[in-house]
Amino acid sequence: MTISIAKAIKALGGTEFTITGEPSNEAEYQANVKYISGVDSSKSAVFKDTQDFTWSQVSAKQTELQTTYDGLAYARARAEAYAEIKEQLDLLYHDMAADKGDKTGEWFKHIKAVKDANSKG
Repeated sequence: MTISIAKAIKALGGTEFTITGEPSNEAEYQANVKYISGVDSSKSAVFKDTQDFTWSQVSAKQTELQTTYDGLAYARARAEAYAEIKEQLDLLYHDMAADKGDKTGEWFKHIKAVKDANSKG
């Protein structure tokens, strides 16, 4: 997944803006992102003459958010690979009933296999 410019603007605190497309440079940002200052009597948006955030701020925030997202790929992979909680609880129950509440139990083996297959780095 690619972090959008809109998400970066929101992360900077931007709340009232319109965006056309996905700007990839300062000229596109200036042309395609408009910040709203309010509404007029006909309830149409009134746009500011200036940007709330510079292209440098927005692109830096986008890069920061993308780096964070990419760094957590292992966590997303683990979340998909883990059995449902009800299945994990069932594994734990059977392990405890069989006196295998340690590293020999099926629950521990399942969790360890997921963690081994999706290491932090």
